[in-house]
Amino acid sequence: MEVNMTDGDAGVLELEVTALRQESDCVLSVELADPVRRLLPAWEPGAHIDLGLPEHVRQYSLMGDPAARDHYRIAVLREPESAGGSSYVHAILRPGELVEVGGPRNNFPLVAADTYLMIAGGIGITPLLPMIRQLQAEGKPWQLLYGGRSRRSMAFLADLLGDERVRIHPFDEDGHLDLDTALGTPAEGTAVYCCGPEGLIAAVEQRCESWPAGTLHVERFAARPRDDEADLKAFDLVLAKSGRRLTVPADSTALDVLDAAGIELPNACRDGVCGSCETRVVSGVPLHRDALAAPGCTDVIYPCVSRAQSAELVLDL
Repeated sequence: MEVNMTDGDAGVLELEVTALRQESDCVLSVELADPVRRLLPAWEPGAHIDLGLPEHVRQYSLMGDPAARDHYRIAVLREPESAGGSSYVHAILRPGELVEVGGPRNNFPLVAADTYLMIAGGIGITPLLPMIRQLQAEGKPWQLLYGGRSRRSMAFLADLLGDERVRIHPFDEDGHLDLDTALGTPAEGTAVYCCGPEGLIAAVEQRCESWPAGTLHVERFAARPRDDEADLKAFDLVLAKSGRRLTVPADSTALDVLDAAGIELPNACRDGVCGSCETRVVSGVPLHRDALAAPGCTDVIYPCVSRAQSAELVLDL
């Protein structure tokens, strides 16, 4: 199955690994630069890149300074059950190696608000760090709740400790983050940003149900848990520009059907995480099985995993 990382004008870049740094007992930061030191495509807080590794493409949040366009910086969590992405980075990747990079792409942008509450679990701190730096530069009020298994596992603590706006919660010392206190009273004008494991995100989503619509912004590192495989139904895709109709069987994806029909869309993860295959919906109701679409979203679909609630979807293709 071919993976196409092409994204906009930047396309796919070949970058050099210029530095590796151990940030905690399980997190390694990676610095990437153009081999001849050209400036890299611009990005904003919340953006990520697609990192091409042998037999894998993985998405990693950019966590450096957007103004420093001479390099990108990401952080990679070592996962015991890794299918090859994190284990390769930690065990094999070395300075001087060339890697393919797609993006940057931003599905987690920083929106305008009166104040900000950031909630991070483990490696979920990475997309929030550039946001915090921007908020500090703009003089915007913010708070951060940062939880992890232990202090040894929590990356970038040295950059955060000592700031009264930061509350650190190592699980082995303090237990779970106190979300009931942090989110117990809806606050008008506050934007809540959360990134971390699925359990944390689900808990934050549940507590924000009574908050004003549009308050909560989350980024998942994997698509939402899916328990609907047995209930999936076939549906039709109609391509608005040609009128062509394609049927998506219950056991296939819209992206695979489009590929087979010779319609190539950018795609990197095929798991509803990266956003590269985003396609505008002209009519019909999508069934979102991705990690990106906001509740009630009907104007876009991620055809690598998402489907249709209606009998057909008309796409802007």
